[in-house]
Amino acid sequence: MPIVNVKITTGATPEQKAQLIEGITDLLVTVLDKNPASTHVVIEEIAPENWGLRGKTLAELRAAGAPGISKK
Repeated sequence: MPIVNVKITTGATPEQKAQLIEGITDLLVTVLDKNPASTHVVIEEIAPENWGLRGKTLAELRAAGAPGISKK
């Protein structure tokens, strides 16, 4: 019974989350021959103000237009 935890910043649509869940499940089935019926995918959404990188919050980096940082 695999459990996969995915941490992303807020803003993904329900459709994008569904694609992540399906894709991760399919990957575990393909690579590890896991049963999709017992595969759990948990998505945690974290506010950009609570995600740190390079000594700054992700919100600060986005606001500053830091290179290599996505806008969403």
